Amino acid sequence: MADVKFTKTHEWVSKDGGVYTVGISDYAQKELGDVVFVNLPEVGDEVSKGEAFGDVEAVKAVSDLVSPVTGTVSEINEELSDAPENLNSDPYGAWIMKVTDVTEVEELMDEEAYREFCSKEE
Repeated sequence: MADVKFTKTHEWVSKDGGVYTVGISDYAQKELGDVVFVNLPEVGDEVSKGEAFGDVEAVKAVSDLVSPVTGTVSEINEELSDAPENLNSDPYGAWIMKVTDVTEVEELMDEEAYREFCSKEE
């Protein structure tokens, strides 16, 4: 996961060319518990760094999804509509959205810094 970066709100981001892929971290899915629904953005939506773009409903709680970048949603993971539990079974494979035309990126942490951040949250 060398190319994956993390936010303080527990989203992960990977960049491939001009496309930023966003999902939730393993820590986030463990804290949430069994995910039962994901409220996804629409393709073409504008998302803003630090602002909610959807939410994840779990048995224990509902949590906002916070965008780590400012840009345009170019693709969403439609599979999550029918199988939101994929976020539990494969949080780094079950991405949520892809964003292009990115103009701003939140300050992101590498895996080691993120692990340290999470240990302080517990």
